[in-house]
Amino acid sequence: MKTPSAFYKPLAIGAPAPFRELPLSLERMIHFVPPHVEKMRAKVPDLIEKVDVVLGNLEDAIPADAKTDARRGFIQMATENDFGATGLWTRVNCLNSPWFLDDLLEIVPAVGDKLDVVMLPKVEGAWDIHYLDQLLAQLEARAGISKPIMIHAILETAEGVKNVEQIAAASPRMHGMSLGPADLAASRGMKTTRVGGGHPDYMVLSDEAEGVTRTAFQQDLWHYTVGKMVDACLSYGLKPFYGPFGDFSDDAACESQFRNAFLMGCLGAWTLHPKQIEIAKRVFSPDPGEVSFAKKILDAMPDGTGAVMIDGKMQDDATWKQAKVIVDLAKLVSSKDASLAEIYNL
Repeated sequence: MKTPSAFYKPLAIGAPAPFRELPLSLERMIHFVPPHVEKMRAKVPDLIEKVDVVLGNLEDAIPADAKTDARRGFIQMATENDFGATGLWTRVNCLNSPWFLDDLLEIVPAVGDKLDVVMLPKVEGAWDIHYLDQLLAQLEARAGISKPIMIHAILETAEGVKNVEQIAAASPRMHGMSLGPADLAASRGMKTTRVGGGHPDYMVLSDEAEGVTRTAFQQDLWHYTVGKMVDACLSYGLKPFYGPFGDFSDDAACESQFRNAFLMGCLGAWTLHPKQIEIAKRVFSPDPGEVSFAKKILDAMPDGTGAVMIDGKMQDDATWKQAKVIVDLAKLVSSKDASLAEIYNL
């Protein structure tokens, strides 16, 4: 653990100083693009207008014989497009793979200040973050990069979940974390082949009562892990995200899983299919009715103290804080989405 005085110092001579506060960015959906596919790269200019984050995926779902093409394709799509306020991320291969080092050595100098975040898979402890932190600093210094590249960790092993707090505290480069349910299920020995979402066998039964049919209630397999991740992230000022939902045929279940994550504190989710973009946009933008009511609370309690009655409900400093979370998010959404800005009237 670095001492407080050294925590925000660059780890290489000539590297940019780390952020002391995360940049304010709207990241409702992190949209995955397979950069080795030319027709998918061709869609990036249109995607930039539709999503909050474009991510070039180099890891899972990319065949081994296409890893080099994916890396080169990401560099091409990064250099050929102006991303403006839309984030540019890449998910590199995991640390123990034969491709990780070339991913960083080639991408960082080629893409430079355009690259906002490196998503690191299968993070198991602070040591993984420390290694990438040092490597990024060295590459930034050598390439003359002026803006620090942030790190986003994927929680997809049992050890990673166990060490989630140490991961969150590992570096000032830490941007946030995402839940990776498929690899995590395998790591835990869970008996499911689903990528996110619920399972019909994970349930509780209502109590037995004479003459009453017992009702089964399906539970959320990921509730504990999401809660633990959110607490770790928010304790250190990081951003928590839900990861992938793999059943593209079940939009309702996707929306339900995203909404559970949103209510628990997640700021966004991965979108793997174009139709999930609108789902994420709808879910991770606050409801207009909630925004309107939250504005009433803030207007009635300008300094956030005391207690007032609004629409028959008591409001105090705790609900003022809740209202501020909603209104602040609505303002951030409004800065990018003109249609919602008009609805929110902010």
